[in-house]
Amino acid sequence: MKNNQNIFSDLKKNSGNNKSIGIVCALWNSEITSRLYNGCFDTLIEYGVSKNDIRTLEVPGSFELIYGAQHLLNTSLLNTKEKKLDAIIIIGSIIKGETPHFDFIAQSITNGAIDLNTKSESPIIFCVSTDLNRKQAFDRSGGQHSNKGSESALTALQLLYNIQLDNIKNSPL
Repeated sequence: MKNNQNIFSDLKKNSGNNKSIGIVCALWNSEITSRLYNGCFDTLIEYGVSKNDIRTLEVPGSFELIYGAQHLLNTSLLNTKEKKLDAIIIIGSIIKGETPHFDFIAQSITNGAIDLNTKSESPIIFCVSTDLNRKQAFDRSGGQHSNKGSESALTALQLLYNIQLDNIKNSPL
């Protein structure tokens, strides 16, 4: 599989300055999600997001990611002491087993993320690894297929950059 990191070529190392990012990370399959989280967190820092502007919420499993994201959105809007979150990244790992449970969970999370994205002013970035086995999960969390957590951080920053450009282009003179 080809790595698509070249789509982030517009990003500068200070693209994350003054951005506030939420990360909701599932604890289930933590050997995978911790690698995704670390890739995400480190990339946000590398691109200028301050550690103080990254809010992390851990949830038990991937199914709870949507509730966690909604919780961060709500508290971000209600808490005047904190910055409004510019984006939220949901991180999970679902590895196929012998039952259809994998399909139900993956589809439910996908639908939940779609729903949140249509209702929220802050984008929800999907970093849920859905793999057929542990090797695939490790390959996508810092192995031969890079780190999808890092790519999700870049996705958030690129999207925020593009939105900012669009707002500048469409602002009245």
